[in-house]
Amino acid sequence: MRFMSGKPSHHLLALAMLAMPVSGGLMAQTQAAGSDDVAAGDDINIYGQRIDGPEVKGFISARKDNRLQVTTEDGSRTVVAFDEATKLKATSGLFGRRTTPTTESLLNGLPVTIKTAQLENGELVARQITFRNNDFKTAAMIRTGTAQGFEEQTAATEALRGRVGDIDQYNVKSTINVNFDTGKAVLSQQAKADLCNAAATAEGMDNALLLVVGYTDATGSEDFNQVLSEKRAARVVNYLQQACRWKPYRMLTPTGMAMADPVADNTTPEGKAQNRRVAVNVLVSKAVEGL
Repeated sequence: MRFMSGKPSHHLLALAMLAMPVSGGLMAQTQAAGSDDVAAGDDINIYGQRIDGPEVKGFISARKDNRLQVTTEDGSRTVVAFDEATKLKATSGLFGRRTTPTTESLLNGLPVTIKTAQLENGELVARQITFRNNDFKTAAMIRTGTAQGFEEQTAATEALRGRVGDIDQYNVKSTINVNFDTGKAVLSQQAKADLCNAAATAEGMDNALLLVVGYTDATGSEDFNQVLSEKRAARVVNYLQQACRWKPYRMLTPTGMAMADPVADNTTPEGKAQNRRVAVNVLVSKAVEGL
């Protein structure tokens, strides 16, 4: 992986002047081999001939090893690999004079423009990946969960959530239920332990998200149960984030479903006890699992 600072070098200018007495044929070959800051000589590798590929512009919606999934404005997804020949370019002086971007800078949610080459097997490989100062700061803030301006972080998180798309695009890897007393939204000690165990398990899954849904039994009015189910879901989300250290950017917006979707008979005390619950669903994008 090669890196670019985006700043011209006086030494390079001097070398260019020394190299001026070259043949016209060689100069033409050099100009044809590469342009737009993409190095010449990157068109051959062990996989075979590389040809110019399409420019891919969107945000990084998933990453696994040396492969990125980029989602464009129209919602289409493109998988692009990167290797040692890929250049990273940060605009607006993001990394200052002494620091250069690395592959660790390629965070989920980061808008990028990628110049690609296409291999004989059709796979796209990044020749150059470019991103902007403010975009990286936002993606990094969401990733680390820092308190750098709570309002700014909240807005960035909501923007990222808006890119998640239809829930049908996710696989439910597991679900745990924690239960509550009648009319209450207080977590028991057992529920607290179960929530942290679930968070620890989900932490080991690549790009896992949590979807929290609150429910009630059939006791009480519809309006009361709607509010109660929302309070239960919010209590679980708060505990997961504060006590179990689950990152906020990996949490989907909680939902209260009141008396809907009972898991047991609402006419018996035992059934009602099972229905007074919050379900914590561990989701993994189908697209991520396909990388």
